[in-house]
Amino acid sequence: MKDSKRVGLLDEIRGFAIICMVVYHLLFSLKNFYSVDVPVFFDDWFDIIRSIFAGAFIFISGTVCRFSRSNLKRGAQCFFLGMLITFAVALVQPAFQIHFGILHLLGICMIIYALAEAFFDFVPPLAGILIFGFLFFALFGIPYGNPGFIGFNGLFTIPMPAILYNAEVLFPLGFRGPYANYADYFPLLPWFCVFAAGSFFGVYVRENALPRWFYKTRVRFLAATGRYTIWIYLLHQPIIIAILNIIFNER
Repeated sequence: MKDSKRVGLLDEIRGFAIICMVVYHLLFSLKNFYSVDVPVFFDDWFDIIRSIFAGAFIFISGTVCRFSRSNLKRGAQCFFLGMLITFAVALVQPAFQIHFGILHLLGICMIIYALAEAFFDFVPPLAGILIFGFLFFALFGIPYGNPGFIGFNGLFTIPMPAILYNAEVLFPLGFRGPYANYADYFPLLPWFCVFAAGSFFGVYVRENALPRWFYKTRVRFLAATGRYTIWIYLLHQPIIIAILNIIFNER
């Protein structure tokens, strides 16, 4: 979004979400690369918190598509940056490869949005939010089981065919495949649903249909951080590793 179209609360939430992501990757590096005990990594609540902030980041990315003049170009650039991270991590930390991370996801989502923009314009915003919100929870079990499932625990579940998870080419969709480790894994199912819901919410934002306080900036540090999330995401992990190397090598 151009500065003249900045939405204060969206920038602040995105800034807070990227800060939380930096903290998560710091803890991840301490635990997996330097054998520092980080007990919260074994707590279910920590995974829930991680998903909430990642979901907020993805949702807002969908929202701001309503302000972009070239989502196809932005999507291609975002996916390219994701591939750069894939190759860089494969060289530096081959045990924790990123096959389909959040930048890959956002890039593909932007491209899908650009190609199907007529559909997103046709569906009423509220209906789009409700439909894709429901689909997100219904599809959430696809990438997190072996095999995964469609449905809701405690109500009904439909197991997915195991053959989908044995195919090595379906991991972008959520069928993990035979890979043992997926760091930063955000497949299209279910996370595209969050992006799509955000794009429908963006209609209300673009039309100034929300309360005035939604558009104002209150925490300038978070808003400024939210405007440079892509650069923070690209640079924070190399910086974290460099600093931790200095700290632990001096011991």
